[in-house]
Amino acid sequence: MNLTQISPSLRYCAPSIGLYFNTPSSLRRHRRLPLRLPTALPPTASSVPKTTTTIIPFLPRFLNPHFVTGNCLLSRMEFQGILIRVVCVVYSILVYFPWDVQSFDNDIRRHACPSVLDGQVSSLNGPASEAVEIDKRFWSGSGIGTNKEMVENLQSYGVVRSKKVSEVMESVDRAFFVPDGVPPYVDTPLPIGYNATISAPHMHATCLQLLEKHLQPGMRALDVGSGTGYLTACFALMVGPEGRAVGVEHIPELVASSIKNIEKSAAAPLLKKGSLSVHVGDGRQGWAECAPYDAIHVGAAAAEIPPALIDQLKPGGRMVIPVGNIFQDLKVVDKDTDGSINIHDETSVRYVPLTSREAQLGDN
Repeated sequence: MNLTQISPSLRYCAPSIGLYFNTPSSLRRHRRLPLRLPTALPPTASSVPKTTTTIIPFLPRFLNPHFVTGNCLLSRMEFQGILIRVVCVVYSILVYFPWDVQSFDNDIRRHACPSVLDGQVSSLNGPASEAVEIDKRFWSGSGIGTNKEMVENLQSYGVVRSKKVSEVMESVDRAFFVPDGVPPYVDTPLPIGYNATISAPHMHATCLQLLEKHLQPGMRALDVGSGTGYLTACFALMVGPEGRAVGVEHIPELVASSIKNIEKSAAAPLLKKGSLSVHVGDGRQGWAECAPYDAIHVGAAAAEIPPALIDQLKPGGRMVIPVGNIFQDLKVVDKDTDGSINIHDETSVRYVPLTSREAQLGDN
């Protein structure tokens, strides 16, 4: 049994994990297991296994391939690899025994964080090796050296779909908003200190797409957990000088550094004019001074949707917020013109928690 292919999602630019079992034909006849070739990447002579491949479609919702979408660092998601191993080991013992447990365990651990594969690809061969190389190129942003190339890469995967989002992400150079010495265009969350992160580019693009209609010129936007200020700057460019973009962050040092970041970006004139501002505060309470908001983005996972944010959402407005503890969903909250609330789940995600400043810094 091998993890023989890791591929970019057709909907989100996070890696999808496919489990492929090499099974004898006699066992397949008795079990009547489904047979189909991988569809996430075009099959080629070198990528399709020589033996017959069976895809196991049993993984439950909390092991959704898009589970890694979010801003939680991969190092904090080791439990997911454990869950995958436990479920797959039990299933395979019942249906596929015997198989190479050590090989499967190694594949899971290696694929859970592609960065650990450096110098180890030679230990794999065949389709698994090719899949690892694909995965490493995808996560490292190999060949992506400019902000424009990063956006074009997101467009090629269908994450960036509108001209407006593309223009804004090209205008706001991500390099100004990540720590020095870190590859800025890697499609993965990055630590920014204080137990906080900047979300992966695909997550920023996803949220901008979801909020685009509520980020029209003259509208108001709130960014809760604004971090280094990247998404707040994007909001400001979208709503323009006649609109209002507000960032709220409870770490004073991050607020200070985010203002410096914005001053180096295309959003600097809006900061100077006052239509863009970043404040120190508890994002769970929103920022009532500039409410109501047409768009609210929350960059950390809340156990429940904070009532204050619902109150500050304008009728006809939309909020995007990750909700949950161990298992999280990116929820889209729409407030109708009559004040009624509609909520739907967009995808499974993994974000850092939305908590108090003391609790966040207490983990240091």
